[in-house]
Amino acid sequence: MNDIDMLINGERRGATGAAYFERRNPLDHSVAARAPAATVADARAAVAAAAAAFPAWAAIGPGQRRALLTHAADALQARADDFAQAMAAETGASHHWAGFNVKLAADGLREAAAMTTQIAGEVIPSDVPGNLAMGVRQPAGVVLGIAPWNAPVILGVRAIALPLACGNTVVFKGSEICPATHGLIIAALQEAGLPPGVVNFVTNAPEDAAAIVEAIIAEPAVRRVNFTGSTRVGRIIAAQCARHLKPAVLELGGKAPFIVLHDADLDAAVEAAAFGAFANSGQICMSTERIIVDDSVADEFVRRLAAKAASLPLGDPRQGPVVLGSVVDMATVERCNALIDDALAKGATLVCGGRASDTLMPATLLDHVSANMLIYREESFGPVKPIVRVAGDEAAIACANDNEYGLSSALFSRDVARALALSRRIESGICHINGPTVHDEAQMPFGGVKSSGFGHFGGKAGIAEFTELRWVTVQTTPRHYPF
Repeated sequence: MNDIDMLINGERRGATGAAYFERRNPLDHSVAARAPAATVADARAAVAAAAAAFPAWAAIGPGQRRALLTHAADALQARADDFAQAMAAETGASHHWAGFNVKLAADGLREAAAMTTQIAGEVIPSDVPGNLAMGVRQPAGVVLGIAPWNAPVILGVRAIALPLACGNTVVFKGSEICPATHGLIIAALQEAGLPPGVVNFVTNAPEDAAAIVEAIIAEPAVRRVNFTGSTRVGRIIAAQCARHLKPAVLELGGKAPFIVLHDADLDAAVEAAAFGAFANSGQICMSTERIIVDDSVADEFVRRLAAKAASLPLGDPRQGPVVLGSVVDMATVERCNALIDDALAKGATLVCGGRASDTLMPATLLDHVSANMLIYREESFGPVKPIVRVAGDEAAIACANDNEYGLSSALFSRDVARALALSRRIESGICHINGPTVHDEAQMPFGGVKSSGFGHFGGKAGIAEFTELRWVTVQTTPRHYPF
C-alpha cells in the first residue's frame, strides 16, 4: 500500500482533520493507495500558495524554467519501475502501458522545456505614425489541471508541464482512482527543485470531487482550467468555467473511427487496428471505437484481425507481462457486457472474445454491427469493439461522422492523395492516414471537436491556451490628436 501526501506551498501534508480515502486494486480489492481527502479549505490553500508563487515564477528567465523541467523529466524517467507498480496496483494497467506512459510523459516535460524560449509575440504594423505596436504573450496566472486515471502519467504531466513552461503556477487535482501514480509525478517535480507553491497537489475522496473542483474554479486567482476526462463531467466543468468567465481546455470522450478502404494494406491495417483498439484494454480517449471496413475486403480483414486479437495475452499485470491487464472496475465489465448482449440480440456476430465475469476482459470483436445497436454510438471504453461493413468511400465517411464525438480518427488506403482528400471530411480534431487512432506526441496540437471538447494541448497551440495575448504600444514620436 502507498500512503500519499498532498503538496501545498512546498510542504507535504495531509488533509484538514486527517481524513483519508482508499483506492483498491480492481482485481483482488487489496488496498493500493491511501490518500488525503482534501477539504474545500485545503483546496483554497493550494490556490493561495500558487497565487503567491506566481509573480516570482513568471519573472524568472526561460533558461531556468527549461533546466528545472529537464531535470524533472530525468527524475520522472528514473521512477519508471515505481510507476509500473503503482499503475498495476491502482488501475490494473500492464507494464507495457506504464512504460509507454513514462516515456511519453518524460518527452512531454522535455518538449515543454524546449518551448520556454518559443513564447513569442509579434510586431504589428500600426496606422498611427511613430507607433510601435506589439502582440505580447504573458503568463495567465494560476492554472487548475485535472487529469484522469487511464493514461495517468502522460495526462498528469500534460496538465502541468506546458502551463509551467509558460510561467504559470499550477494546482494539480489528482485522480481519485490513481493518487499514488499522480503523486509520483509530483515527487519528480519536487526532486527537480521547483520553488514552493509553483506546483501544488490536491487529492480528494470521490464523493468530494464536485465540491473541490467547483471551489477551485471559483477562486479569482485561477485563470485557466484544463481538464481531461468524460464528456459528462466536461460539460459540468465547462458550465462552471462559463459562470466565472474562466477559459478552459477540455479533452473529453471519443468514438474514434478506423476506416479500412478497399485498397488498404490489410496487414498494416490489422496491426494498427489491434494497437488502437486494445492498448490499455481500450481505455484511452483515442482508442479505436468503430472499425469501418469496405465490404470488398471485410471478410479477409476481419479474419486477420480476429486472429491477432485472440493472440493478445491477458492476465494480472502484477504477475508478469501481458497486453491486456485488468480494466479499471466492474462497472466497465457490466457496461461492456451490456453492449455485447445488445449487439448480439440485434444481429451482430461475435468474432472473438465475449462476456467477462471479472475485470480480466478479453479482446472482443463484434462484426456486422449496425446503427440500431448501442455499441455503434456509445463509447465502450473497454476491449469490446464493433466492426461496421460499408459499401464504398462515401458510406465510410458518412459512418465515421455519424456520431457526437470527434477526437481521433484513422484511415487506411494505398492512395495517399485520395486518403488526404477524404481525411478533410472526417469530423475529428485528429486524423492519421495509414496509422493508428492512438498516437500522441508532445509537440502536436492535440484536441477534438463536437462532444470531444475544445482547445488544444501541445506545442505552440498549447502556448496560446495558457498565456494571455496582450496588445502593447509604444509611441516613439509626437502624436497628433484631433482636439
